[in-house]
Amino acid sequence: MARVILFHKPFGVLSQFTDKGTEGSPRPTLSGFIDAPGFYPAGRLDRDSEGLMVLTDDGRLQARIANPKHKMAKTYLVQVEGAPDAGAVARLAKGVTLKDGLTRPAQVNQIDAPDPLWPRNPPVRFRKSVPDHWLRITISEGRNRQVRRMTAHVGLPCLRLIRVQIGQWRLNHLAPGAWRYADADGP
Repeated sequence: MARVILFHKPFGVLSQFTDKGTEGSPRPTLSGFIDAPGFYPAGRLDRDSEGLMVLTDDGRLQARIANPKHKMAKTYLVQVEGAPDAGAVARLAKGVTLKDGLTRPAQVNQIDAPDPLWPRNPPVRFRKSVPDHWLRITISEGRNRQVRRMTAHVGLPCLRLIRVQIGQWRLNHLAPGAWRYADADGP
């Protein structure tokens, strides 16, 4: 039977167990947080993004979660620079054309800032002259840095990106750097 781990990836952590980069000092990886042999990430989350990662010991479940052909929904809370207008939200929802093609339609809503929201290290830049707002965006594909590229495409650069849900699994109140076992069929 498949086993699943839900992990709250902190900002700056690689979504892999080893650092194969060329930088001088090793970067933080999953191995600094998760000591459970046989588990592998089902998908990736950029180093400068935070939030929910699902890990499993079952290759078929890993493929079902990570492969875009299965269209598993992923939901993000996105802090953007600027004020989203109805046109920008509609374009994101309809799908935008990026360098690698048209994105699938997304669910997009402007929301209040999440509460509670843990501090990020380093903190998000703040500019008095430019407002920031939050969006909840759900996509059913997972291109490289897709949500960041989508918001930038409509003139709303991403300041902070937090994945809060993958399929039926939710981040809920899992603290940054913490993990727990979950049911393979859902929370």
